[in-house]
Amino acid sequence: MSGHSKWSKIKHQKAAGDAKKGNLFSKMARLITVAAREGGDPTFNFKLRLAIDSAKAAGVPKENIERAIKRGTGEDKEGAAFEEATYEGFGPGGAAIMIFVVTDNKNRAISDIKHILSKYGGNLAGAGSVSWMFERKGVLRFEKTAISKSSDEFQLELIEAGVEDIKEEDGIVAAYVSPNELEKVKKTLEEKGITASDAEVEFVAKDQMQIANPQVKAGLEKLFEELDENEDVSDFYTNAT
Repeated sequence: MSGHSKWSKIKHQKAAGDAKKGNLFSKMARLITVAAREGGDPTFNFKLRLAIDSAKAAGVPKENIERAIKRGTGEDKEGAAFEEATYEGFGPGGAAIMIFVVTDNKNRAISDIKHILSKYGGNLAGAGSVSWMFERKGVLRFEKTAISKSSDEFQLELIEAGVEDIKEEDGIVAAYVSPNELEKVKKTLEEKGITASDAEVEFVAKDQMQIANPQVKAGLEKLFEELDENEDVSDFYTNAT
């Protein structure tokens, strides 16, 4: 458990297995559809551009991306109408969890989430019960194996571009910026030939909760796996580590 978005592992592992890959592609298509409602041209819609970049990095076929954009702009009338929703809850050990969904059926989504949380000793909480423990951050990730410069040189370039904080974990360098600065910093780095393998606005825990009990940790891992496999859950964040 990293305390980060569940995408942090899935995106870089490219989702082994056809079933899991299909699930990932479906979720990313939904995110693209929702983002495209604000405009179908990624040149002028940064949210859409990020969604498309993430989809491409995960290997989503071009035709899937184009179809998702058309659904969002209304050009393609077929398919379900998706809504976004945010739910807050607690997992075993009192771990805080923020869950984001993109769904065509909110009743189904909230019912499934309640079931998953309660199954592992957690519970759904009211709005504001958990969100105060997190802060929105723009996050750019870089695979260390793709970095040709020394660690010090690379970090200096990140800082010069406007990065506020840098962390390394599991072969990934994560750079944190203000959400409003993400587009600017991403562009500045790309002009220097530095391209992030992933960039998005995430909810980062202000304080990490260390989970020492093996049984509690195992329960959390299973809970996260079920959230990951749920078709309506687009992303989730936890303070557990």
